[in-house]
Amino acid sequence: MSYEQAARDAGVDLDMPLLRAGNFDLVAQVDDVLFVSGSIALAPGGGGIAHIGRLGGGMDIEAGQASARGAAEAILASVHQHLGSLDEVLRVVRLTGYVASDPGFNAQPKVINGASDLMIEVFGEAGRHARSAIGVAELPLGASVEVEAIFQIKH
Repeated sequence: MSYEQAARDAGVDLDMPLLRAGNFDLVAQVDDVLFVSGSIALAPGGGGIAHIGRLGGGMDIEAGQASARGAAEAILASVHQHLGSLDEVLRVVRLTGYVASDPGFNAQPKVINGASDLMIEVFGEAGRHARSAIGVAELPLGASVEVEAIFQIKH
């Protein structure tokens, strides 16, 4: 099965409107490497941010995982829109996840599993990656999770 089809089967809207909140590129390409800017989970149809708040207080781990998955969906849409097809991806190299966290919350890796699991669901073994999961006090626009990614693509 193609990566494009796997993403669609996983419920990813590869043509979703993407949020750009500044003067930067969503994807920067250097040779066969894509650097994808930090992405957040968007409401269906691009109607704003899907998950707002901090983990450990009003938001539980499952909601955080859904937010991380949504951020990964936006990453996949960014890559698709940049390349024209996810089938140009060789592998996911790295994810860095930022989790808006209340003091004392230390389950950031569990939250970012929501993004990692989607990459493996879509790309199989090529979706395995290096990763960091970092707790922060706040994220842009009140988002609960932000994820950035690095991909290697076909040359």
